[in-house]
Amino acid sequence: MPPQQKGKQGTKGAKQIVEENVATLNFYRNMAIFSNALSLIILVFYNSTISFILYLFSCLIYIGAYQFMVYMAKPKYTDSGQLFDSGVDLNMEGGIAEHIKDIIILTAICQLVSSTISNYFWLLWLFAPARGFWILWKNILAPYFFQPGQADPEVNDKKQKKMERRMKRMNH
Repeated sequence: MPPQQKGKQGTKGAKQIVEENVATLNFYRNMAIFSNALSLIILVFYNSTISFILYLFSCLIYIGAYQFMVYMAKPKYTDSGQLFDSGVDLNMEGGIAEHIKDIIILTAICQLVSSTISNYFWLLWLFAPARGFWILWKNILAPYFFQPGQADPEVNDKKQKKMERRMKRMNH
């Protein structure tokens, strides 16, 4: 395990973000191509209608997720060719790119395992909407439903004693 770095973590430069984004995009593109190719080879020998439909659906998911990541990571250059904006850092923790990468990984796992073992492994795709609902619940719905009520303005001692005397009069 590397030693803990003391002090403030260094920030990435714009050129470094662009280079890492290109490497990340290449990695996930190659993952999608490999799993599609292997799944298609197996699908040719053991084909069924549902497998073919789900294969096409997985291709659409790959294309959509990859194009979204390309759009997010697209750098902007000035007219003179200098880097103006590096685009979104695809390797940033907690960003939407992390969820898109998870969708590509989940699709690859579903595709490879279902093509080699059983079509029932396509059901692993249900983890994606379940995780989406969990994130929605944790970040938006639960804080809204379970927010603490407005605290009553604190009643000072003088008003408290006055109210207690009134209550005693009403009870007697």
